[in-house]
Amino acid sequence: MKVLHLDSNHNILAEGLEALGHTNEFDFTSSKEEIEKKIASYEGIIIRSRFTIDEAFLDKATNLKFIGRVGAGLENIDVEYAKYRGIFLASAPEGNRNAVGEHTLGMLLALFNKLNKADREVRNGIWDREGNRGLELDGKTVGIIGYGNMGKAFAKKLAGFDVEVICYDIQGGVGDKNARQVGIMELRQRADIISLHTPQTPLTVGMINSEFIHGFKRPFWFLNTARGKSVVTQDLVAALESGKILGAGLDVLEYEKSSFEQLFTKEMPAAFEYLIKADNVLLSPHVAGWTVESKEKLAQTIVDKVKKQFS
Repeated sequence: MKVLHLDSNHNILAEGLEALGHTNEFDFTSSKEEIEKKIASYEGIIIRSRFTIDEAFLDKATNLKFIGRVGAGLENIDVEYAKYRGIFLASAPEGNRNAVGEHTLGMLLALFNKLNKADREVRNGIWDREGNRGLELDGKTVGIIGYGNMGKAFAKKLAGFDVEVICYDIQGGVGDKNARQVGIMELRQRADIISLHTPQTPLTVGMINSEFIHGFKRPFWFLNTARGKSVVTQDLVAALESGKILGAGLDVLEYEKSSFEQLFTKEMPAAFEYLIKADNVLLSPHVAGWTVESKEKLAQTIVDKVKKQFS
């Protein structure tokens, strides 16, 4: 098959497809409209997030047999229409789940021990031990929302700590030795920490809002290494201001894609301005699954799935 790579990836991906007998071509710069003019010539597409593969695009891809999405989610692909067309979809959550688990744990420990604040102060000649007194995870209850690849990876990392781990998922029977599955009411009653690990779907967009937050029995810490649009940032900030949320670790932001690149040329959203100034908020630029190792694993996962499907 002839495969068009629309984003750059680890060399393992192209080399692996070539070893399977496929032909690789690369176009990292042409517009979506330009790609649409030639897409009928290809049986495979490799993409990360450069543009949306919608129904109109797929109608032009008349010979397409598979789409390899080098990442965890498929939200930039019209999944239902692709399946209707008989196109095989290969994403790679297995490739970066360990990276996400480690990053999430790192954020939690950094928040509990005020590491970002302490580091900044020491660099500025401030030696404030009492102001940087931390918290221990021991005895806390960690609630994981979304118990798939990423949620399970985070729970596995928590296994070495003396914490109770519970999980909530719309799918039944997903709990395992690292997390006990519970209903939403028990999650709200027991959790000291909430970590979000859901895909972006119509059900999850805006799910972390004021109503959701205030449904919890007590103040909690919040982590999001999933999708930024799942959180209503204004409501998160209001909860941080009121103390309902004690602190937040955010690898993803609501403003990604639509406006984040323009934040510093236009008026900055007030909610984002609050986040970047808050000592109890830790931010990273959507890199939880972005490690040296995961780049290789993501590529190999796509190769393996294409091989299994078409060999």
